[in-house]
Amino acid sequence: MQKSLFSKYYSICVMMILVSIALIGSVFLILTSNYFEQEKYDLLSRNVKQAVSITMEDLSVNDYDYVSASRVLNVYTILGDAIDADIFLVDVNGKTLLCTETSGCNHSLYSVDEDVMSQVIRGEYHNVGHLGSIYSTPHYIVGVPLTTPNGSVVGAVFAASSAESLTQFVTDTLQMFALSALAALIVVFICVYYITGRMVRPIRQMVAATESFSKGDFSARVPVGDFDELGKLAMAFNNMASSMTTMESTRRSFIANVSHELKTPMTTIGGFIDGILDGTIPPDRERHYLEIVSAEVKRLSRLVRSMLDVAKIEAGEMKIELAPVDINDVILRTVFTFEQRIEDKHLDIRGLEADRVMVLADVDLIHQVVYNLIDNAVKFVNDGGYIEFSYDVQDDLTYIGVKNSGAGLSKEEVVHVFDRFYKTDKSRSMDKTGVGLGLSIVRTVINMHSGEIIVRSVEGEYCEFQFTLKTANARNSQNLLKNEKEKNRPQGE
Repeated sequence: MQKSLFSKYYSICVMMILVSIALIGSVFLILTSNYFEQEKYDLLSRNVKQAVSITMEDLSVNDYDYVSASRVLNVYTILGDAIDADIFLVDVNGKTLLCTETSGCNHSLYSVDEDVMSQVIRGEYHNVGHLGSIYSTPHYIVGVPLTTPNGSVVGAVFAASSAESLTQFVTDTLQMFALSALAALIVVFICVYYITGRMVRPIRQMVAATESFSKGDFSARVPVGDFDELGKLAMAFNNMASSMTTMESTRRSFIANVSHELKTPMTTIGGFIDGILDGTIPPDRERHYLEIVSAEVKRLSRLVRSMLDVAKIEAGEMKIELAPVDINDVILRTVFTFEQRIEDKHLDIRGLEADRVMVLADVDLIHQVVYNLIDNAVKFVNDGGYIEFSYDVQDDLTYIGVKNSGAGLSKEEVVHVFDRFYKTDKSRSMDKTGVGLGLSIVRTVINMHSGEIIVRSVEGEYCEFQFTLKTANARNSQNLLKNEKEKNRPQGE
């Protein structure tokens, strides 16, 4: 059974919290135990040294021969009660002389081990143990030698406190820590559960939205919370959804337009051919209708070719090969292909007398741009009107304009003139052969050249398309050469 992201994240958080608490508890227990032991040793050491001082005073009074048992024992008892420890005096052989045990001095039954005495003679003794056979349970033991001014050791004073106090301390500490940890865990688990659910909620919403997308519903959106990684993800998801909505709308519009554009000529072709075959159309009119069929077939061919161009551009299959191109020469050669149509409409062609205007462009693609713009101008220029070409070279950019007199475009039409399959009311009445893709292709190709294209128009007067290309100057040519070298350089160099 697969775990959800929530379960995985929650389990990981809980596991990390439990491990952290265990580590913190272990470290805390070790530190507190060490602190307790050190404090215990320090306490015993301070009091033993005080007992030694009192004992040495008594010995000096008696010339280090014997101890006044009652006085010293009274001091030992007071100190031992204060620190909950046994304090006892031994001679250099480890034999007990005095002790503070109230239930009988067990210390007198046993002597301190020689090894312990040798350590005490060399200096202060600290340890946890039984002190030979004196104690049956572990005790904290501190021993301090009795040393005369001349350096002679005449005995030692020991303090012993049961190590069970540490066990009790550790037990109490663990109980307090466990209760505190349990309370903290309950609070943390609730917080982690809430936070995890809140963090995972946008992802769940994205999953639900994605499932809606798979069913064709692109209206779902994910609420954007904090501007963190998940917030950025939600924002990116919503942007993607908006783009998909636009793409889906464009796709449906594209299919609808293509269907319409294909249906009309196919219906015309089918109707006329059926009419010729069944004799509805008289033989003397067959040629006329066959010419119409031929024109519709050509229009279908242009539509298919344009759609293929659009598909290649969108798929990134249409690559540009930049090279210095005389744009004026391209325009001049293209104008010649429209010579008959220009003569039929008695048009005045202006701006062809310009000198060479060199730009960086793909010669084939830019020829397609120029052809579509001139074709558009010839279609919509008024009889006896003009088509004017203009060039404005400004350092790195060259501005090329194609202007024609005529009805022009309205403000509403200018906004949509580059849209696919868009046809103005004027074009629907004047252009019977266009497919509404030419200007869209023009804009796409210009964008591929890192240029821009704009349209200016005054209704009833003129319409002008102006696009930009990089000027073929020394700097741009060097950049082009550098880019080509980088493109052709073997990988790994």
